[in-house]
Amino acid sequence: MKRVPMALFAVLCVSLSLLAGEKVDVNKDLALDPAQAGPDYKIQGEYSGEITTADGKKKYGAQIMALGGGNFRAVYYMGGLPGDGWDGDTKLRVMTPKEWVADGKTDGDKTVFEKPYAATLSGDTLSGKTDKGEAFECKKVMRVSPTMGAKPPAGAIVLFDGTSLDKWTGGGQIDERKFISTAHGNSYTKQKFQNYTLHVEYMEPFKPYGREQDRGNSGVYQQNRYEVQVLDSFGRMGKNNEAGGIYTKAAPKLNMCYPPLSFQTYDIDFTAAKFDGDKKVKNAVVTIKHNGVLIHENQEITGSTGGGEKETPEGGSIQLQGHGNPVFFRNIWIVENK
Repeated sequence: MKRVPMALFAVLCVSLSLLAGEKVDVNKDLALDPAQAGPDYKIQGEYSGEITTADGKKKYGAQIMALGGGNFRAVYYMGGLPGDGWDGDTKLRVMTPKEWVADGKTDGDKTVFEKPYAATLSGDTLSGKTDKGEAFECKKVMRVSPTMGAKPPAGAIVLFDGTSLDKWTGGGQIDERKFISTAHGNSYTKQKFQNYTLHVEYMEPFKPYGREQDRGNSGVYQQNRYEVQVLDSFGRMGKNNEAGGIYTKAAPKLNMCYPPLSFQTYDIDFTAAKFDGDKKVKNAVVTIKHNGVLIHENQEITGSTGGGEKETPEGGSIQLQGHGNPVFFRNIWIVENK
């Protein structure tokens, strides 16, 4: 059983990105464990509370993304956080030609936001007023998926429980925390599957200077053909190439990403495409819950996604995709269905 030191990841995949017109190392301030993360990590996260409107008090939520160097971006949700009351429509975030421009910056022991509202984060409390003068106050919360730690039911095949990679092949390695990392390449199950229910838990690195697809990119491939995207898309738009998306095929109903360094869950019901001989007569179908919230329901997948194998009547492997990013997986099991 191969093990790889966590410290090694800090020097992997050094590339360049743009922030405020300057070239920076996207691995700057990279952290793989909350205990190792700097002050920006402690600020980034989810905040839940109330806003006082003309119609009375309402639940309110905010997500704060770290952009590196004490810079942050805020997203506000009327009704509460995604999956916890958000009305699915009222979402305010600053849109600029350069999407990664910051809304706020740390100043001493406070983080001050100028856009989209004047707001101040002090300790674990975010408070401010909207442009309509509506006061809000939200406190930091750390949500846990209701399916976190789900035990494999009777008849399940345990693909990974932290002890061995015997059921896998490829470049995946186990670190000292007993997590699979795909930083060194893809991992494939030796067994191939047709119809099944799959449970996967994963964790994104804290990579505040990463941008777009260079922010903890990975994926969970169904039958090694259809990628369910794994990415730090916390606070993003919820597109088909972001977390929860069936890569380039279907966007999730909502973006249920938790902040990086939080373990997250995918619970996937997969039905294979049907064939008459070599001719496909019915598309593959998935229903997916991300962190316990339904994001795809009976979603047809019209064909293989990028990097996936060609569709055939044969079963396929589960793939944990490696893009050189230190993304971690644990508690993986599958139940074969008829």
